[in-house]
Amino acid sequence: MAKKDYYEVLGVNKNASEAEIKKAYRRLAMKYHPDRNTGDAAATAEKSFKEAKEAYEILSDAQKRAAYDQFGHAGVDQTMGGGFSGGDASFSDIFGDVFGDIFGGARGGGGSRVHRGADLRYNLQLSLEDAVAGTTVKIRVPTLVKCDACGGSGAKKGSSPKTCETCGGHGQVRMQQGFFSVQQTCPRCHGKGTIIDDPCPKCHGQGRIQEHKTLSVKVPPGVDSGDRIRLAGEGEAGESGGPPGDLYVQVAVKPHSIFSREDNHLFCEVPISFVIAALGGELEVPTLDGKVMLKIPAGTQTGRLFRMRGKGVKPVRGGPVGDLMCRVLVETPVKLTSEQEELLQRFDETMKRGGAKHSPHSTSWVDGVKKFFENMGF
Repeated sequence: MAKKDYYEVLGVNKNASEAEIKKAYRRLAMKYHPDRNTGDAAATAEKSFKEAKEAYEILSDAQKRAAYDQFGHAGVDQTMGGGFSGGDASFSDIFGDVFGDIFGGARGGGGSRVHRGADLRYNLQLSLEDAVAGTTVKIRVPTLVKCDACGGSGAKKGSSPKTCETCGGHGQVRMQQGFFSVQQTCPRCHGKGTIIDDPCPKCHGQGRIQEHKTLSVKVPPGVDSGDRIRLAGEGEAGESGGPPGDLYVQVAVKPHSIFSREDNHLFCEVPISFVIAALGGELEVPTLDGKVMLKIPAGTQTGRLFRMRGKGVKPVRGGPVGDLMCRVLVETPVKLTSEQEELLQRFDETMKRGGAKHSPHSTSWVDGVKKFFENMGF
């Protein structure tokens, strides 16, 4: 059965933009997704979903779309894993297309081959404060930019690239090897389809030059390590005047001296004296918004968590603000004077006279150990 036209599958015109193709695919994917279709309609929906997905994979790729526009389904069956097929192209044409992809460049009409520039990655380290609040930073990125002297053509101003006589501007030549007719990259123009007789003195015929670009990156509030910020069109310039790639800024949040982060919550450890732990009290604790008072109730044990609602992080993708979790650590005093040691010994004697009521956890643990020893016969 012949395949449907990819443009008809998505319901777009042949001159549709990338944005229109993506929008059409999203609409169909939502309509025919298997999770949204059950029962008798499931099989039909699944078939339509697969057709839309296949059409989008081809039409969203510039090279695959160009091959489809020129050769129909035969021009892209190899990239979809469909094996050799019929259509308007002969067996040798399809075989040549495969080798053309391997050796570089797409086959087709004359003229210079343009290629999208490479995407770039920049690692950006941020403080926790900047990641939570958001900020704008300046970055300096080494990249290839379009040569302003020749406009990216590679030819000296006043001249232009000429069609390669060897391949006729196709960028590939056909080699007859026994039964097969194999296409290979043109050895003269190296797949570009054009020859530059008078190269630009600034870029030496490359059409691109190495420069450092200074860019302003707006970091939204709430980003975390692993998040990426995409700067469209800020990657390397494309060859032969092709469109530039994108720049991806990879975020890494530096460790903080006080806070640690888990999702949209912040955690910190608050040391307290055993006097405050026993009698209770108040102390100042830091937040990313300023100082707040933390009330410690009498009898607080080490490790207890106190939640301060709304003092965490607002997620970058939306949602409620997280909390600040303060974990108290009861600090044992060190380097005591003889007077302090004597006071503690007297205090311990009064504790013993009070029995188990002063240390219920310790008493319960000791009773449990005794019972364990009895059961084990120790």
